[in-house]
Amino acid sequence: MRAQLGSMRRRVISMAYQRSVSLGSRGPIVSFTFDDFPRTALTVGGQILRQHGFRGTYYAAIGLMNETNHLGNQFRREDLDILLHDGHELASHTFGHVSSRSLSSREFKDEVQKGRRALEEVTGQRDFGNFAYPFGEVTLNAKRTVGPAVASSRSIWGGFNGPNVDLNCLRANSLYGGSEKRVQVEELILKNERSRTWLIFYSHDVAPTPSRFGCTPELLEFAISVAARHCGRIMTVAEVVAELGQCSLQHAQATDASTAINQI
Repeated sequence: MRAQLGSMRRRVISMAYQRSVSLGSRGPIVSFTFDDFPRTALTVGGQILRQHGFRGTYYAAIGLMNETNHLGNQFRREDLDILLHDGHELASHTFGHVSSRSLSSREFKDEVQKGRRALEEVTGQRDFGNFAYPFGEVTLNAKRTVGPAVASSRSIWGGFNGPNVDLNCLRANSLYGGSEKRVQVEELILKNERSRTWLIFYSHDVAPTPSRFGCTPELLEFAISVAARHCGRIMTVAEVVAELGQCSLQHAQATDASTAINQI
C-alpha cells in the first residue's frame, strides 16, 4: 500500500507545475552527476571523466564542506577551485543539505538560494542555476516555488528525460555498487540510445569499497565507456540546459514572428 501511495504521489508531482521543453533531435545524451559531494567524487570520479574527455555535474551543499560522514570525507574549499579549473559544473544542493519536507515552501526556497549565494561567495563565480533536491525528496509546493527560481531541478526518480523535458523535475538514475550493476547500467544506456533521450546518472562517493550510495571506479569507468560508444554526447547538466534554453528561445522567436505575420 505504501509503495502504491508513493507511486501515485510521484505521478501527481510529475504532472504538476511542469516547465516542459522539447529535447528535439539532441539525444541521445548522458550526464554524470554527483551529490553532496564526497571528495572521492572529484579526486577519483572527476579524474576518470577527464581521462575520457568529459566533465560531470557536482551538486554541493556548502554546509557539508570539511565534514566527514557515512560517505567519507566531504569536499574541501580547495576542491571547489580544482573542480572549476577542470571544467566540471558546480551546482546547488541547498546550504545545509535540507529536505524539502522539513521546511515550508518559502523556507525551502530561501534555503536553496542561500546555498547558491554561499557557493558564489566562496568561489567568486556564479553557478549555472542547476539544483538537485537533497535526499531526492520533491514536494508539490517545493516544485511550484523552487522550479521557476532555478535553471533546472533534479530528482532521483528513475527514467529518461524526453522527448519533452520537465526542467522543474529532471529524472535521474542511481549509479550505485560495483561490477554486479554492469548489466543494469548498460541496459539503461542502450534504451536511452534507442529512444534518443537524455539519461542522467547520479552517485555520491567513488571508491573501491563505496558506501551504499556510491560506486566503484570500475563501474563508473564502465558506464562512461559504454555511454561514449553508444551515445557520444556526454554533457554536464548546464550544457544540456543551455542547449534547451536556446531551443526554447528560438521557438519563442519563431512563434512571435508567426503571430506578427498573421496580424498583418
